[in-house]
Amino acid sequence: MNQQILYSLCLTGIVSTLIVQSASAEVVQTKSGVSQDMTQKKLGERLATKAELLSQVPNSPTLVEVTAVKATPTDKGVELILQTTQGEDLQITNRSADNNFIADIPNAQLRLPSGEGFIFRSEKPIEGITEITVTNLDANTIRVTVIGQGGLPTAELFDTDEGLIFGLTPVVTSAQTPQLPAEPEGETQTEQPSTPDQPIELVVTGEQDGYSVPNATTATRTDTPLRDIPQSIQVVPRQVLEDRQVIRASEALRNVSGVQRGNTVGGISEVFNIRGFQQFGGNLRDGFRDTFTPLVETANLERIEVLKGPASLLYGNLDPGGIINYVTKQPLSEPFYAVGLQAGSFGLVRPTLDLSGPLNPEGTLLYRLNTAYERGGNFRNFDTEVERFFISPVVTWKISDRTDVTFEFEYLNDQRPFDRGLIAIGTGVANIPFDRILGEPDDSSERTNLLAGYRLEHSFNDNWTLRNRFRFSYEDFTLANADPSRLNQETGELSRDFIISDSEARTFALQTELIGKFATGSVEHKLLFGVDLSWDTREGAVLFAAAPSINIFNPVYGIAPLPPRDQFPFNFPNRTETNSFGIFLQDQITLAENFKLLVGGRFDNINQTTLTSERESQAFSPRAGIVYQPIEPISLYASFSRSFQPNIRTRVDGSLLEPVRGTQYEVGVRGEFLNSRLITNLAAYEITRSNLAITDPDNPRFAIPSGEQRSRGIELDVTGQVLPGWNIIASYAYTDARVTRDNNLQPGNLLDGVPFNSASLWSTYEIQTGDFQGLGFGLGLFYVGERQGDLNNSFQVPSYVRTDASIFYRRNNWRAGININNLFNVDYIEATGQRRDRIHPGAPFTVRGTLSVEF
Repeated sequence: MNQQILYSLCLTGIVSTLIVQSASAEVVQTKSGVSQDMTQKKLGERLATKAELLSQVPNSPTLVEVTAVKATPTDKGVELILQTTQGEDLQITNRSADNNFIADIPNAQLRLPSGEGFIFRSEKPIEGITEITVTNLDANTIRVTVIGQGGLPTAELFDTDEGLIFGLTPVVTSAQTPQLPAEPEGETQTEQPSTPDQPIELVVTGEQDGYSVPNATTATRTDTPLRDIPQSIQVVPRQVLEDRQVIRASEALRNVSGVQRGNTVGGISEVFNIRGFQQFGGNLRDGFRDTFTPLVETANLERIEVLKGPASLLYGNLDPGGIINYVTKQPLSEPFYAVGLQAGSFGLVRPTLDLSGPLNPEGTLLYRLNTAYERGGNFRNFDTEVERFFISPVVTWKISDRTDVTFEFEYLNDQRPFDRGLIAIGTGVANIPFDRILGEPDDSSERTNLLAGYRLEHSFNDNWTLRNRFRFSYEDFTLANADPSRLNQETGELSRDFIISDSEARTFALQTELIGKFATGSVEHKLLFGVDLSWDTREGAVLFAAAPSINIFNPVYGIAPLPPRDQFPFNFPNRTETNSFGIFLQDQITLAENFKLLVGGRFDNINQTTLTSERESQAFSPRAGIVYQPIEPISLYASFSRSFQPNIRTRVDGSLLEPVRGTQYEVGVRGEFLNSRLITNLAAYEITRSNLAITDPDNPRFAIPSGEQRSRGIELDVTGQVLPGWNIIASYAYTDARVTRDNNLQPGNLLDGVPFNSASLWSTYEIQTGDFQGLGFGLGLFYVGERQGDLNNSFQVPSYVRTDASIFYRRNNWRAGININNLFNVDYIEATGQRRDRIHPGAPFTVRGTLSVEF
């Protein structure tokens, strides 16, 4: 292991100067058309009502020279003129944040007259704009920065014979009236503004901003800057998914601090430990609760957001560690076509297709279609092949400028081995090959998921918006396997049971929320009021029969076949209905520009019915937080939040136990540096999970709410662009999660699957100029410390360091790459399933080649 670590560190030193900028950012390209305003409300979703969303950033072959810059006051604001004879060739990458309009212009350079240097600055050219700067960001990029005083300035673009013109209008507050200064300050020019030709349309060609994403929706259900959120939230953007060529979400979430793979449920699900607590309450998809936990499809993912700590205020009954939100790709208003193919070790073949654009000439009907087929890729010695098909059509209807509705549909069919993994002997993992199976080679599972729904949004005006969502989800699941049971540690003989399990699940969910912005005096409010309803039904049966044992050191398979269903002696039917109602209120309060509060509360009522009983639970979940920004790049925050989950155990008198409660206290500091290209977050927290059901010592058939677990930790996340072409996403977590009170477990026992220390690094570098422009390299290091295998702490899983690497080349509209996972072929354990016979091994040295083309 020490030699592997040394190799990894050496490779880090070699590649540390080569680590890659994200090429996919929001790009605005000038075109003939109608001018559009960039408003704070639409920023991040679209820059204009006719903004076109693409994901390809075209390359310009030569640098465009800007020979002069002028800032001229007008009756509306300021005209910023970049003088060039090639204005029509300029692209604009939007990086605006908060009150700052920031535009990067690639393939362009300032060539100002001698003596004027390589920077243009105008201070307070008009009331409402603090400063305008134009400078060379790097060897082939110009950056335009306009700092607004009362809000984000709106912008129009014009292409004239003189060059490219930004028409900038400041946000006017009640205390401000824009006035032309008598004497323009700084380098502001006093010439009369040129009359522009026809205004040009703003075209956004990508929703991403490289590795750094300044805004997120998961923490507040509104599009809020990360710097204003008093709780840790991390974002894995699309560019990271593409650079790492991830197929499963668990690969991407290695990059987030405090997140570890949890119970794999036989290799068919993705459940995670977040801040020490395993999440059983499901995840989010576009902010909508998804109680199913299949292997998440990444073909239609735009990004992944991870909210740390309790999130019950917005999403109801959840585990206290956190929640994962999978944000999907949405329809684009310009034609976009992408085809990709991945192929690699263990017979992996995975073609993908991504299509989008308008369905009618008016552009009021938009569509997006993502589909993927996957076969192979499993390194374990099963006869059952992995075969997976996914398709997701989405249609958006822009009914008017203020109303739109999106219809979504997903279909997933997944067939793969049902694999319990390895087994423990003594205090460690059995010393057997990692590809050896302890079930039968034909063990299998099949899952079919359907999803259909709509999202309706109507803006009454610029301040008040109503949203309504509905979603129907369906799952059909079947498995048949030889399940491990008891192990004779002296002989290695493992007893097993044949199991057949069938289940169906249906969920109807409805969300309605009202978002409003208003002021009480000088205090600004963003209010969120919402109601959630859901109806969930699950039914099925589990069949058991005796299976022949197997020796883990010398296995012999196929001694007896799986019996017919009618010969299974044990049949356990099950049915559960869960109806839930939640109502919540949240207020984001801006007391001053650098001082913000977040307060809110939620009431939930949940009714559960099984074949034998009916239970009802109520809970109130508050959250409060404060953010103070002493200087613009730094946010200091503190928060308190609570979560709840229904308790399924009862007291001796038959009454239902109180819900399991989670309580978190968190403090942190978030920094945004290099013009928000590099985002850091350092957090410290304590979470207590109480009211856990434990056996009543006087009445063993019943329970009392006396169990308690606690997690304390420190987390650090760093994401963004260090230098042009050099991107990084890195994390570190220290987590102390243990049992603090329990009649059945020893107090002080560590929670299973949670290492004290874990860290990750993924970094890429892409050559920016010259003959090798577009050639890039990537390096990943992932460290996970020793973990307990179960709550009894009866065995431990050793620590490991895994090294990944990549090389890729992108040119114009195509990209080719090779990704290598587990470069040094280390043996490591991916996850444990809370039992000695459910240990999931990680994959060995794996190569994955990728070719993609966009049109």
